[in-house]
Amino acid sequence: MEPISVTSTELYCKDNAKRHHTEEYDLVKAETPTCILRRGDSFFLALKFDRNFDVEKDVIRVSFGFGEKPSVVLGTKAVRPVLPKLKHFPKSAQIWGVMLSQNNRSSVVLNIRIPPHVQVGIWNFQIITSLSGQRGQRKDYKIPEDIYILFNPWCSEDGVYMEKEEERQEYIMNETGKIWCGTFKKPTGKVWTFGQFDEISLPTAVYLLEKSGLVAAQRGNPIMVTRAISAIINAVDDGGLLEGRWDGDYSDGTSPFAWTGSPAILEQYLTTNGTPVKYGQCWVYSAATVTICRALGIPCRSTTNYVSAHDTNSSLTVDKYFDVFGERIENGPDGTCSDSCWNFHVWNDVWMTRPDLPPGYGGWQVIDGTPQETSDQVMRCGPASVAAVRKGEVGYLYDTPFVFSEVNADIVHFQEDEESEWGFSRTSINQYHVGRKILTKKLGLTDDNSDTDMEDITRLFKNKEGTDAERLAVYNAVRGVPRAQEVYDMPDRGNEDVTFDLVDIETIPFGDTFLVEVAVENKSEEERTIKAVLSASSVYYTGTTANDLQKSKGTIKIKPGKKETLKLEITAAEYVGKLVDHSFIKLYAIANVEETKQVWSEEDDFTFVMPEVTITAAGTCKIGEPCEASFSFRNPLEFALTDCSYTLEGPGSQKPKNIKFRDVKPKELISLSQTFTGKASGVRKIVFNFTSKQAHNIHGSMTVKIEE
Repeated sequence: MEPISVTSTELYCKDNAKRHHTEEYDLVKAETPTCILRRGDSFFLALKFDRNFDVEKDVIRVSFGFGEKPSVVLGTKAVRPVLPKLKHFPKSAQIWGVMLSQNNRSSVVLNIRIPPHVQVGIWNFQIITSLSGQRGQRKDYKIPEDIYILFNPWCSEDGVYMEKEEERQEYIMNETGKIWCGTFKKPTGKVWTFGQFDEISLPTAVYLLEKSGLVAAQRGNPIMVTRAISAIINAVDDGGLLEGRWDGDYSDGTSPFAWTGSPAILEQYLTTNGTPVKYGQCWVYSAATVTICRALGIPCRSTTNYVSAHDTNSSLTVDKYFDVFGERIENGPDGTCSDSCWNFHVWNDVWMTRPDLPPGYGGWQVIDGTPQETSDQVMRCGPASVAAVRKGEVGYLYDTPFVFSEVNADIVHFQEDEESEWGFSRTSINQYHVGRKILTKKLGLTDDNSDTDMEDITRLFKNKEGTDAERLAVYNAVRGVPRAQEVYDMPDRGNEDVTFDLVDIETIPFGDTFLVEVAVENKSEEERTIKAVLSASSVYYTGTTANDLQKSKGTIKIKPGKKETLKLEITAAEYVGKLVDHSFIKLYAIANVEETKQVWSEEDDFTFVMPEVTITAAGTCKIGEPCEASFSFRNPLEFALTDCSYTLEGPGSQKPKNIKFRDVKPKELISLSQTFTGKASGVRKIVFNFTSKQAHNIHGSMTVKIEE
């Protein structure tokens, strides 16, 4: 008598998917479905034999293997016998469990429990049969289909467990969301198609993990997996997903502003055999990270930090230098200080336990795929505990000092001073400028027309500015960073009896004139002579200067107790054509009081409000039937928009489509229409984005309902 042979298997992909919360994956919905499971839960597997199964004579074992060289020692391989008399899974959930659920003579159904800590990715299952009491004679049957096993935020024993269902629906199941750009005074939500259930997303996520070099044994640890993701999202070290560019020249690729969703990026990457996609900036890196994390089962959100410090020299401060004439010295006096403040920076928060840290430091963790600084010789960041950042506990892994600086650094201005021992004196230290506001999308539906879906989470990262708790967190961090102590120990200089106030600009409609104004008041009893420099520049959102717009230098005398206003006017003709990316403007003002040697400096930034896009479409569409959407907006300028194109996308309705468009005349009202066909039922988003040489990021979205 020979061992029984397996002739075929049935993975019940769609039925198992319902239990494992994976039924939304396109790979599961396909005509030939793929098996996608979550660890920490059980599933059914049917085996068909070449003869009847004899429970007394036939021995069946199931072998589970992960990676190129599965190893029992490393936890990437397990072999479990099928025991017909076993009625319960083993007590320990940390081992694979196999029970005989049904015996239909020539076929059986197995109930298999996946441990909650196993590696995430593609597993191979093998059925080994033999006869009781006979060694050496066996038959092997390898299940030919790919079997994906994912993290499981529904399982309390999984490191990514998330207790509240509404949070799981947002941070795992929501296919569209919003990424906040703009300024802290006027945040602008950019609707994004994450598309984590798209047929391309999960294979790309697994491919990226493979390419990251993370060893197979560590691919069950969410700490190491998310750290690997933060590295492989950018292409600096390892041929990762996205190549970054910040100089405004995207002629040999796709502008970061043209993307409306992740699936197009992932598809281009896979179809070009892992060639990095051109181009990304921080919100694109963050959006792609959301897609990869959610596809793998890791709760993830996109988080925007307004006025985000980039501390390059680990001083916990952003240092800016000016010469004796008030001119900015780029990169500092010795050319090595490239500290900057990004108008906004978008990273990701991922949810997990942190068994490697003391209790209380689990929950949200910061990871960042945008290439800024290396960590262990690789361009990556995190996971850094948000709780540790809030307390200034910069000694905890990973990259907590860098993230702490992003939200809580002080901006320090230095000016040339012949009387100073090192040639410069501190003119100001701004404790309230960095980390002005930290936003994410609120739980629930995405608001197409307003910002009711905006959630301010600043309190999670830092105590309220100006409070004792906030300063204590800073000083707690400073104690652990000797270089920072040098700055905080420096004394203030000068007899300050003149007040200065750089008048705040919140937003300006694109095409309007704006004013740089500094209000000056002499509070002394003597006349004061003031030398001042006002300047305005267009800047990339990273804070790097693109083009100087205007500069005003002068000397004024102010009588005792009097007020004056310094002004600099800039028209649309002076800034259009010189704007880049998000159309940010940076303002600098620096002043010296001749009689007292008092020095003052301040900076501000704002962005222009782009034209509003009106979108109309039928409220309800049918699967497989064409549905038309119309888009309109007006050119606010007195001159034409050139090099125009627009992008349209929507999960379950419209694959990404990029369309070239003619020049737009001055003040012209543009009306466009496109037809799309619904592929999957439910509430879906249509996302529109228009770009030109003169104006970027004219965008809008709307919700449509697709019915069966």
